[in-house]
Amino acid sequence: MRGTGGKNNWALFLLILAGIVLGGFIGMLAEGVSALSWLGYGQSFGLEEPVVLNLGILVISFGLSIKITIASIIGVVIAILIYRFL
Repeated sequence: MRGTGGKNNWALFLLILAGIVLGGFIGMLAEGVSALSWLGYGQSFGLEEPVVLNLGILVISFGLSIKITIASIIGVVIAILIYRFL
């Protein structure tokens, strides 16, 4: 059994997810500012076109696209630092 004194992995997951979302949002906002435009620099990857599963009466589309920016990486680092000091 796990002790109650350990850190919660779900808290780390949620903090990292919040860091990615907030960092991506800040990077998107900073693209219009010339001094902070480097925060929006990044790479996107994923499926170009969604995969479609047609079952006759049900059509399901699967797609995934991820954009990693400098701001989202900074957000993840800050989230990990916050988790370490909790």
